[in-house]
Amino acid sequence: MTKEKIDRINFLAHKSKTPEGLTAEEKEEQFRLRDEYIKEWRAGVLQTLENAYVVDDDGTEHKLTPKE
Repeated sequence: MTKEKIDRINFLAHKSKTPEGLTAEEKEEQFRLRDEYIKEWRAGVLQTLENAYVVDDDGTEHKLTPKE
């Protein structure tokens, strides 16, 4: 996600707390930007976990496996 999009998310969050609030278009934009941010964040976490290993006391490495 670009710095401009993150700045826009923060701007909309601050504006939503003011007495004027957000317009309907801004609320929709805020929802779309937050959704995009969360999807990218989750993808990053999953990629990190896919490359993670657990090391036993004897030094044996075991790749993490997802729960079903």
